[in-house]
Amino acid sequence: MKKIWILGLLVFSLGACAPSEEELIKAGMEKMDTQQWDDAISIFDRVLEKNASQGQALNAKGVALFQQEKYKEAISVFSEAIEVDSASYKPWFNRGNSHFELGNLKEAVSDYNMANRLDPQQTDIYYNRGLALLGIEYYEDAILDFDMAIQVNPNQALVYFNKGKAQMGNNDPIGALESLTNAVNLDPKNGAAYYLLGVTRLSALNEKSEGCADLQMALSLGYQEAESWVKDFCQ
Repeated sequence: MKKIWILGLLVFSLGACAPSEEELIKAGMEKMDTQQWDDAISIFDRVLEKNASQGQALNAKGVALFQQEKYKEAISVFSEAIEVDSASYKPWFNRGNSHFELGNLKEAVSDYNMANRLDPQQTDIYYNRGLALLGIEYYEDAILDFDMAIQVNPNQALVYFNKGKAQMGNNDPIGALESLTNAVNLDPKNGAAYYLLGVTRLSALNEKSEGCADLQMALSLGYQEAESWVKDFCQ
């Protein structure tokens, strides 16, 4: 669910002379739309040869590298974009996503924090930061971010699922039960959510029949980790 952002562009008519920065960026964005990442990068590099401080081109080039899973290179380019325009939340957010993919979760949280300070209305930041906070076991902070994401759109199964994981880590089985129930109601094919529901019911709430039913459902959906729990507790 994580999202990557590119600055919106105006459409400029092409002239007869050499293409302008704006025209090149537009052409690069069209390559991005068709996932021609290398071609897009080549065009953005042409822009940067003309103007090394072109923040739009830097951010867009970083996005193209991110899409190719070249996360270290993307971080370097997003850092350049931040030096050019530190007041834009986009390269901070994008660099945070790159750090997240590399497992640099504390660095990701730091970048998400800056992106959030610059534009608290960008709700995608809350979910991505929540995932990073969950990964470093800052459960209460993660729950707050997931709640912010749910306020914006209450029909997000993955948000409820990860909120439930954070609540389990925060020793709140009742809250986890509610969140995970919401997750499977919104996405009945989420085997991992059924698994966590079953584990929560059995280990924390002593609800054997309900827990075993959830574990059986997880197993039927192909979530094999449920098999040992079914064998040990539901035979």
